[in-house]
Amino acid sequence: MTRAIWPALALSLTTGCIVYEDPGVPGGPNHAPFVQQADAGCYWDPVYQDDIVYFDATVTDPDGPYGVVSVWADFYDSRTGAWVDTFDLYPTNDPSVWFSDWLGRSTYVDCYYGGYVVDITATDNADATDVLSIIPATYPHP
Repeated sequence: MTRAIWPALALSLTTGCIVYEDPGVPGGPNHAPFVQQADAGCYWDPVYQDDIVYFDATVTDPDGPYGVVSVWADFYDSRTGAWVDTFDLYPTNDPSVWFSDWLGRSTYVDCYYGGYVVDITATDNADATDVLSIIPATYPHP
């Protein structure tokens, strides 16, 4: 009986230890979230008598549907590279969909300016991030 143990013992000594990994256990490897799609732009709201700056994004995390803890949008002037404004997006009943609307008068966004780029950034509970850059829908210049 002891002769049967020797090959297994010899094999484990030559290859080192055997390490198992359970990705569902906290402390396992983290995978960054993924911004699958996003949309941003402006529309006129007759009730508020103001432009509405809107955002929506679909964000997934390979580590689970509730791994994403924040999503935000950064507006930049694509001609100068200058930062214009930042907006938080908020989760919906679907953990992969994030959304927000902002009154135009509360922002620095000019809905008639066509030179913006928007970075949609998602962060997970381990501070890993993903960024998707998009061109927002603004009005044609008058």
